[in-house]
Amino acid sequence: MESARIIAVLARMLRDVGQAEELAQDALVLALERWPANGVPEQPAAWLTAVAKNRALDVLRHRQMHQQKEAAISYEIDSQLQDAAPDLDAAVADALENDIGDDLLRLVFVACHPVLSTDGRVALTLRMLGGLSTDEIARAFLVPEKTVAQRIVRAKRTLAEARVPFEAPRAHELGERLASVLQVIYLIYNEGYSASAGADWMRPALCEEALRLGRILAGLQPDEPEVHGLVALMEIQSSRARARVGPQGEPILLLEQDRARWDQLLIRRGLAALERAGRTGRGLGPYGLQAAIAACHARARQAGDTDWQRIAALYDALAQLSPSPIVELNRAVALSMAYGPQAGLEVVDGLLDAPALKNYHLLPSVRGDLLAKLGRHDEARTEFERAASLTQNERERQLLLARATQTGVSSANRTRALP
Repeated sequence: MESARIIAVLARMLRDVGQAEELAQDALVLALERWPANGVPEQPAAWLTAVAKNRALDVLRHRQMHQQKEAAISYEIDSQLQDAAPDLDAAVADALENDIGDDLLRLVFVACHPVLSTDGRVALTLRMLGGLSTDEIARAFLVPEKTVAQRIVRAKRTLAEARVPFEAPRAHELGERLASVLQVIYLIYNEGYSASAGADWMRPALCEEALRLGRILAGLQPDEPEVHGLVALMEIQSSRARARVGPQGEPILLLEQDRARWDQLLIRRGLAALERAGRTGRGLGPYGLQAAIAACHARARQAGDTDWQRIAALYDALAQLSPSPIVELNRAVALSMAYGPQAGLEVVDGLLDAPALKNYHLLPSVRGDLLAKLGRHDEARTEFERAASLTQNERERQLLLARATQTGVSSANRTRALP
């Protein structure tokens, strides 16, 4: 959890992402060696940061000695020591000078430098700052894990070779990096909202960090509708967190959730952010449209009150603006709720040969649900079992296997009822 923050601090000191990541890992290894014997310190995050900064200062000393610039050594070390120590005045001055007073968000913008390809920017940032593994990033992009690993290596090398300054871009430079930064925050949030692997259905800390970064970004870019759209989406989705997980950590799907447990404060914040996005007069982009869809659910007191026709229309607009197989799959669900399962199944069947969805577990999951609603229980059971075999999240696997069993029982009961 502290890795991303430590890397952000070290990168600003060392101007080297790769070395910052190595020293952060060194600090974590040292903690694993010492804490079992000495006990966990009262402030473990501060301990890790102090150790990592000391290692960074050693690196700076070595650099200066190697360059034989003795006169500059004391000045550089003193300046870095001052930077390492808590100094409120310096922190305020730095925030004002660099436009962004947050190390983590600053490094997100650095990693999203135009010298990198879009895919490289996002992969590098998700790996270093989002805490996502290469496998998790690969699943988010629907590409092989090896491809993601290569993107990250190339991105680090490119930043080093281009001698990219590790400082926040000025206000006039923010716009050219904004799309990549928004995409990073969005993907970090998605991994927290529905973990792609592991034993937990959600990773709340990732959701909280993404939302925090989004709120800061909204303050920096108040006239950008997509910033407010993304914040609105995250606020509204986060409002459901308590209702999405049962007592034993089991997933609870949207239509089965107790809406009395939805956080009304977060819903109000989300709706206000969505309104701000609309007030810019520049129309809603992909994040704003997704937020508008989330708002339809948030405004429905009961699942039966949901305006599915409006949601289907919003997905139509999203598909026009930002076409993708994932959007089409979600549009199929909305169409099935608005106009019947057959309407949704026709769209889903058109996606069966989409290369990006070949190993995407939600495709057979959605298809299984639609087939079950049409009474085609044997086919539905096969789809749920295939979905269960594709997911790497244990909670989701259990849910899908339970759906497979349930449809199998329905099929058996229907067979016994036949004359």
